[in-house]
Amino acid sequence: MFKFHIGSYFEDFVLWLKDNFDFIFDFIKNILEGSIDGLEALLNFLPSIVLILLIGLLAWKVTSKGVAIFTILGLLLIDAMELWQATISTLALVLSSSLITLLIGIPLGILASKNDRFDRILRPILDFMQTMPAFVYLIPAVLFFSLGKVPGAFATIIFSMPPVVRLTNLAIRQVPTEVVEAARSFGSTSKQMLFKVQLPIALPTILAGINQTIMLALSMVVISAMIGSGGLGKVVLRGIQEYKIGLGFEGGVAVVILAMILDRITQGFGDLNKNK
Repeated sequence: MFKFHIGSYFEDFVLWLKDNFDFIFDFIKNILEGSIDGLEALLNFLPSIVLILLIGLLAWKVTSKGVAIFTILGLLLIDAMELWQATISTLALVLSSSLITLLIGIPLGILASKNDRFDRILRPILDFMQTMPAFVYLIPAVLFFSLGKVPGAFATIIFSMPPVVRLTNLAIRQVPTEVVEAARSFGSTSKQMLFKVQLPIALPTILAGINQTIMLALSMVVISAMIGSGGLGKVVLRGIQEYKIGLGFEGGVAVVILAMILDRITQGFGDLNKNK
């Protein structure tokens, strides 16, 4: 029977990238490492109670008093469980990865909405990125960047990018044709059309994509801990490896609280935009 394994070809391709473009991966590593460490240092600059109150105030402004109370109580519980530092590490990793993902993903979505050929090329790539098991991304990530936070961030960026690209593309394509024609009839340039007409109308859907990106990035916490990214994922992983049920449960609760807070706040920004 005919046999054909593509794994060896992929391995050769990855090793070729490593041998010939190591300087690019070093550059990427420096950017990711600098952004994660910088954000983590910024978050650690404030005492935990001050940061908790600031996040609670943000939740109140963009959502409701109930969400703000939950945010403050949830973060106080995390602090009481002595998981604050791990939470800050996780938050820095998630926010840094999400920001880089958005800086890449939103322009790709805009370009795909403007060019049908590019959209057709991009769609199967996004399918591949979205359906490939997350563990698979860790293999080349470790080879390119060794162990630590950077390969975790790299794998997170790849895994969490498809939603924001797809929803940005969809949102701009769904802008009513009559609105576009009206703007064009008033002499709008392509740049004005994009930034003053299409993006403002598409923003609620784009914000939904941003929300999904952040949630997917957070879902990579435990997986990326397997390659040394630390944070709450490391706490959960220790609970599994050392059969410490209580420790693993506390780490899991902290991840859930953080996920709910980020979800409600990002949804709140979307609701604020709809009400304008």
